[in-house]
Amino acid sequence: MSESGPAGKLAGHSASGPSQRQLRVAEEVRRVLAEIFARTEFRDPDLADVRITVTEVRISPDLKHATVFVARLGRSDVAELLPALKRVTPFLRTRLSHALRLRGVPDLHFQPDTALDYAMEVDNMLRQPEVRRDLED
Repeated sequence: MSESGPAGKLAGHSASGPSQRQLRVAEEVRRVLAEIFARTEFRDPDLADVRITVTEVRISPDLKHATVFVARLGRSDVAELLPALKRVTPFLRTRLSHALRLRGVPDLHFQPDTALDYAMEVDNMLRQPEVRRDLED
């Protein structure tokens, strides 16, 4: 797993992990963004009729930056949507500002969530006959 994926460490987090406030704000941002993606028809042609899942949000200790991990279930082309997501970020931040009770809305940085792809790759390897044979011994 790469350091930029959901299982990797995010710069700015202490060795003990994020604070309760960071976790609470990150989950609220994730929930609101998930609702926006589920209900909103985007004007951007690259996002028209695209189903995006927000799998995780990590927020910096100062609450000014949020790394948003996104995926498309059953598809591995979410990285191709990152430029379009960057284009709609001002709209998303405006919607977040109406839904969250924060002094400032964090800047959003989108990253593809590759954890599911990685898990499927491991599962496929474990199903190979030679690997199964070795595991049974």
